[in-house]
Amino acid sequence: MRIGELASRTGVSIQAVRLYERRGLLKKPTRLPSGYRDYPSDALAFIRFIKRAQGHGFTLDEIRSLIHLREQSPPAAKQMRAIARAKLAILDERIKRLQAQRDAIAHGLNQCRCSEEFPMCMFVRLVDQGK
Repeated sequence: MRIGELASRTGVSIQAVRLYERRGLLKKPTRLPSGYRDYPSDALAFIRFIKRAQGHGFTLDEIRSLIHLREQSPPAAKQMRAIARAKLAILDERIKRLQAQRDAIAHGLNQCRCSEEFPMCMFVRLVDQGK
């Protein structure tokens, strides 16, 4: 299938398909006599996987590693799980940081009895949280 059809069927832009190819996430397609790229049908599944993985916070480099590990014979399950565990730790830390930010703002809005429009106690809590 040509690049436009692949992009359309996966909901990404043609530029994204080219980027995935350049970054090694998609195999180089064969070229038709006209010079157009001719992608195999499994490119659909790879792009859908890429988009889902990005939605779960994986970077393109991490996704490329997962794809290459999967293609090993036998698949390198231990390494794939290690990448997933590392991503989970990063997400847990991000959630912890976001919860602390949320708590600081909620405190300023709900607990502070300052008459100021932007309470100083909220500002102090936000600054202290960054330490």
